[in-house]
Amino acid sequence: MSWWLWVLLGLALLVVEMVTPGGLFALFFGLSALIVSGVEALGIAPPWLEWLLFAALGVALLLLLRKPVQARLQTRSAPMDDLVGEVAVPLEDLGPNATGKAELRGTSWTVRNAGETPLVRGQRCQVQRVDGLTLWIRPE
Repeated sequence: MSWWLWVLLGLALLVVEMVTPGGLFALFFGLSALIVSGVEALGIAPPWLEWLLFAALGVALLLLLRKPVQARLQTRSAPMDDLVGEVAVPLEDLGPNATGKAELRGTSWTVRNAGETPLVRGQRCQVQRVDGLTLWIRPE
């Protein structure tokens, strides 16, 4: 197999990795094919050894690098619990245990009145807890 066919195989596997969700499997075999293309270009291995090198290198890269690459690529989102204690301002009147909108850090959030007293629009409130994307607020 010519070196440029290994390059095409490697690039095709990298494209497959980009267009399919998640597993990070084709990436390492694509890299393996690109490395084997260099071996082929140097002419230092027979074709059967190139295929063996492709498979062995792909599996080795997969086993050694998959978890570190996945950990590196995971998005790191700010924990929502750091919103507890912040000041939110209701954008509408909220009765006890009612749900509505409030502004916090310049963004509109879904909030629930955690107190027994109604909240009025513009009143300063404190975030008591976070439940999913809903903030539970009480008057300050």
